[in-house]
Amino acid sequence: MIGQQQVYDCLRSMGISFDYYEHPEAPTIEIAAQFYRGEGTTLCKNLFFRNHKGNKHYLVIMDSRHEMDIHSIEKILHQGKLSFASPERMMKYLGVRPGSVSLFNLVNDVNHEVILFVDESLKQATKVSFHPNDNHASLVIGVDDMLKFIHTIGNTYEFLKLYDSDTVEN
Repeated sequence: MIGQQQVYDCLRSMGISFDYYEHPEAPTIEIAAQFYRGEGTTLCKNLFFRNHKGNKHYLVIMDSRHEMDIHSIEKILHQGKLSFASPERMMKYLGVRPGSVSLFNLVNDVNHEVILFVDESLKQATKVSFHPNDNHASLVIGVDDMLKFIHTIGNTYEFLKLYDSDTVEN
């Protein structure tokens, strides 16, 4: 299977089952949507930021059907000025290259330095989809298993209302 072995090992150790899909490289949410599978599955957008000082890092996860600009995220997260983290920071903290950011990157954050923010609307999903730390594949898990992963992995996290539920992009 494509992806980092530690993702599969972690999911199995937590008793989390998944559906596995291989597809051509999908480094952006727009490309990933072309290969989207799974009726009733919410395709998730994953964004990796750093604060202005560069001493805090944030993984933000939301429904891909929503647009979110960085200034809106700054206001909602109350973490000051944010910018997208560099490829070097991405590798250091998440263990992946650009285009493979995912909830499952947290298996590589052994020091739990990345703060996770998840849009609360994802709690209402049935299933969610993330790359297994490689953008040539996707894993679909139940939302209860996503919550189990988040609670178990050890990173600081918070569920927030990142956008109005009425503002779905088509």
